[in-house]
Amino acid sequence: MYLYMGNDQKRTAVTMIVWLCLLVAFLGCRLPVVGTEEDSGPFSTPFPSLNADALLSPNCSQLTLKLDFSTKVVKHEYIVAFNGYFTAKARSDFISSALRDVDAVNWRIVRRDNPASDYPSDFEVVEIRQDTRSSLLTLQDHPYIKRVTPQRMVLRSLKLTDTGTDGASPCNDTRWVQKWQSWQSSRPLRRTSLSLGSGFWHATGRHSSRRLLRAIPRHVAQILQADVLWQMGHTGSGVKVAVFDTGLSEKHPHFKNVKERTNWTNEKTLDDGLGHGTFVAGVIASMRECQGFAPDSELHIFRVFTNNQVSYTSWFLDAFNYAILKKIDVLNLSIGGPDFMDHPFVDKVWELTANKVIMVSAIGNDGPLYGTLNNPADQMDVIGVGGIDFEDNIARFSSRGMTTWELPGGYGRVKPDIVTYGSGVRGSGLKEGCRSLSGTSVASPVVAGAVTLLASTVLNRELVNPASMKQALIASARRLPGVNMFEQGHGKLDLLRAYQILNSYKPQASLSPSYIDLTECPYMWPYCSQPIYYGGMPTIVNVTILNGMGVTGRIVDKPIWQPYLPQNGDYVDVAVSYSPVLWPWAGYLAVSVSVAKKAASWEGIAQGHVMVTVASPAENDSAIAGEMTSTVKLPVKVKIVPTPPRSKRILWDQYHNLRYPPGYFPRDNLRMKNDPLDWNGDHIHTNFRDMYQHLRSMGYFVEVLGAPITCFDASQYGTLLMVDSEEEYFPEEITKLRRDIDNGLSLIVFSDWYNTSVMRKVKFYDENTRQWWMPDTGGANVPALNDLIAVWGMAFSDGLYEGDFTMADHDMYYASGCSIARFPEDGIVIAQTLKDQGLEVLKQETAVVENVPVLGLYQTPSEGGGRIALYGDSNCIDDSHRQKDCFWLLDALLQYTSYSMTPPSLTHSKNRVVPPTGTDRPLPQRLEGNHLYRYSKVLEAHLGDPKPRPLPACPHLSWAKPQPLNETAPSNLWKHQKLLSVDMDKVVLPNVRLYRPQVRPLSPGESGAWDIPGGEEGTFAVCLGSNQPVVTHKLPFRFQLTDHSNSCLCFSSGIMPGRYNQEVGQTIPMFAFLGAMVVLSFFVVQLTKAKSKPKRRKPRVKRPLYLQQQQQQTPHSGKNPTV
Repeated sequence: MYLYMGNDQKRTAVTMIVWLCLLVAFLGCRLPVVGTEEDSGPFSTPFPSLNADALLSPNCSQLTLKLDFSTKVVKHEYIVAFNGYFTAKARSDFISSALRDVDAVNWRIVRRDNPASDYPSDFEVVEIRQDTRSSLLTLQDHPYIKRVTPQRMVLRSLKLTDTGTDGASPCNDTRWVQKWQSWQSSRPLRRTSLSLGSGFWHATGRHSSRRLLRAIPRHVAQILQADVLWQMGHTGSGVKVAVFDTGLSEKHPHFKNVKERTNWTNEKTLDDGLGHGTFVAGVIASMRECQGFAPDSELHIFRVFTNNQVSYTSWFLDAFNYAILKKIDVLNLSIGGPDFMDHPFVDKVWELTANKVIMVSAIGNDGPLYGTLNNPADQMDVIGVGGIDFEDNIARFSSRGMTTWELPGGYGRVKPDIVTYGSGVRGSGLKEGCRSLSGTSVASPVVAGAVTLLASTVLNRELVNPASMKQALIASARRLPGVNMFEQGHGKLDLLRAYQILNSYKPQASLSPSYIDLTECPYMWPYCSQPIYYGGMPTIVNVTILNGMGVTGRIVDKPIWQPYLPQNGDYVDVAVSYSPVLWPWAGYLAVSVSVAKKAASWEGIAQGHVMVTVASPAENDSAIAGEMTSTVKLPVKVKIVPTPPRSKRILWDQYHNLRYPPGYFPRDNLRMKNDPLDWNGDHIHTNFRDMYQHLRSMGYFVEVLGAPITCFDASQYGTLLMVDSEEEYFPEEITKLRRDIDNGLSLIVFSDWYNTSVMRKVKFYDENTRQWWMPDTGGANVPALNDLIAVWGMAFSDGLYEGDFTMADHDMYYASGCSIARFPEDGIVIAQTLKDQGLEVLKQETAVVENVPVLGLYQTPSEGGGRIALYGDSNCIDDSHRQKDCFWLLDALLQYTSYSMTPPSLTHSKNRVVPPTGTDRPLPQRLEGNHLYRYSKVLEAHLGDPKPRPLPACPHLSWAKPQPLNETAPSNLWKHQKLLSVDMDKVVLPNVRLYRPQVRPLSPGESGAWDIPGGEEGTFAVCLGSNQPVVTHKLPFRFQLTDHSNSCLCFSSGIMPGRYNQEVGQTIPMFAFLGAMVVLSFFVVQLTKAKSKPKRRKPRVKRPLYLQQQQQQTPHSGKNPTV
């Protein structure tokens, strides 16, 4: 056929053949074989092809989901919790008999019409409208009633924010066009650029000079390599997973195994009207399009939120009881709030986990501020999940630790437990299709889906419990570089390593964190940010004990402190306190570290370890009889320096800071109406973190006082720093502070607003709950501060001011601060022109006030006495709602208090005024009828009036008797707590038949795809902590290697995991076959055209002229030749 073509046709054919051959070769080498429905893993619908920009959202938009939670007390309604489970009649009889004693008549049991109402329950909701106090006291005295608490309403608001940066562009695949239904973003949906960097690799390194890119994984389950477990036959089968959210439509096409849908709200529907519950369920168990982790798991949908995002504590309690009844294995709770003292809720979560329900909960969306953890994710028995983006950066919205339960006397625990993808994650849409959302409520179902999938891989399901699952997750997690433990917990979720640990697991105890290294930065921040020294406050590390042996356990004898003598461990004193009972599945181990007196002038590194033995009774269905024990070591490594001079040492008063919960303590900046509560702990490692970092950078040593002022040696410190104090003071504290300042201690006070009229104004009344919330104090407890500093003739006023001004060439902002009402005549006072915010709040009028005293400096008259500095607003050093920082002012005040150096910029300021005596103006008084005594450590109620409690004894630590070891300590403590049955350095997956095309080897030092030459079938092992694959036989496949930590993957050639499961020698890829057919068709068409055209005679070639003349001269016979 080629002979019949013309020259142009030949060139066209050759070009086309060359390109088609290149296409066939490229497709045959690069594209995976698409299997049939039967052999393509657990899913029947193939993934659509998307470009990079369309990956994050079907509308080419990056949407961040902001969930705000608030809880409010429902007026007249109370939750009566019983000591056990009783029938409805028995519960009613108990309540009736209790209230009969006080002749209560205006009460009733609130009817609860839900699936749990047919079963025994451990609580009842009672409405009491008269004689409330006496009725509640009588109920609490009943022998079968455990607790009576107010009913609470939970309000959740869902806000979608489009954070795209590029211009709008339609998506390339119409199958992913999302019908957003009732969830509409208020901003135009735009496409977001996506950087194809290391975030799409299973690596923790975020920076690399060169990285080989692969096709972007199409959904989060594939990114986390769930397809490897799918191909092994693990798809979540047999695991019951509950989703507590907004419900799910009955006929949603993404779900094939919805076992039950229940409604716990007062709306008569089971369907999801918002889409959040559908999205969460899709991440866990969707079977097509945006596929979930465990499509064959048994989905139990609990609709606990109305379409108005309203829920009640009693709804959750009933739903939790029903989950226990249904023997749920995994429960996802993408909700949370700051109220860790909602006792019925917290107790029920404990009961859930005690019944082997693995609860996974979002850590919160209040980042990047520290101390913003939400409950129940901050509980020891719950897996708290934070969020990262696809570049392995901690998501800005993800809440940070530490926990604040333990303040002020202790120190918070490490949370979150683990982080995973929570930004731009794809999940099921409301009715069909997929959508992308961001938030820790998105990261939570990612972990819940992974946990469900992991649970289905374990042959002995009895080994799976909340502790063993958390142990596997945190031991297998890979640490993110440059991120501290209060941001990432134990690191990024690694599904395959967790699978290895679970399938080799033996019941045991472990610790979180598994070691204490005060020299390792930045991971061990804040511990690594300041060395320890003799005479300093003990450094407290709050370690969580996870007990995988049983729901309850105990510590045998006492923990043992064993210092390493070659590493100067005898220079360290250790005291340990711990939970008397480990329940459920966990407990605490508080390790206090101090420096021995003999190391007062020594500098160096000291090491040792704490040995703890945990005992737990064997489960009833366990083959092990008697009691199981497990011994774990907690390595300790500290840096010791000589005791700093007094002038460099600052003591932060934590004892007199109060927060929500339990009381309503209002925000310090009244402009921040969307955040009404002061709930971040007011600690130097939470919302005063930036201030602490600044002081450390200036060479100061900052310690925390978690006890009354009577409990520290003032001769060791230069300055006592009191910021935003809400607590009252013991009379003994006031007396001691005066004596300490006379002896050289200095005091800096940052106050905040206090105005009883404004406090009454900022109380709020909720129409739904019919309950008033009244603050128990202002931004600070100014009357208590005035009692403290009255002896020097100082006082703050109840004025409330705000505004911008300039001080010492620095721009400043005064945010809801107070003024100085009285100050000694020989002191220095700086005044500013500010707006009267109190007038604005009370009367909605604007007024400008000149010469408002905001700063005062005073040198006490006693010989060698200390100095006092007052400032009326703490917002400028608080991270919560800071607009302009005033760290420069704090530096100037410390120069004054610690070194008696008066800042010239302040003494010669044009704003310096005569100190106010203020004797003609009354000082602020405490709010009449306040309930501060309910939450105070200082006050108690006496005949209806608050009075000081007896001064508590100062904390006394019992130092452990050391048992020295004359051996060398390990030099590197950064190793995960090795589970006794698992060698984390050599984790091997069971063989999975695998096929991949060949690839070229990378240069040394690169990570990405490795070149494995073609050849015979065999087993291929890749060590996940190594940059070199181990090839036991040559294989004709391509394997994508990424930057894993120490573990190995083993595969057998032949079939690849997930959807790539065709045999090596089966058929040519479909695209290659189609290309060959196109080439063949081309030749057939050309042949047909050639045969249909008549042949043309070729023209005779003319001879040269001289040959023609020669022929004419030569005689010849016959015909003349034709010219």
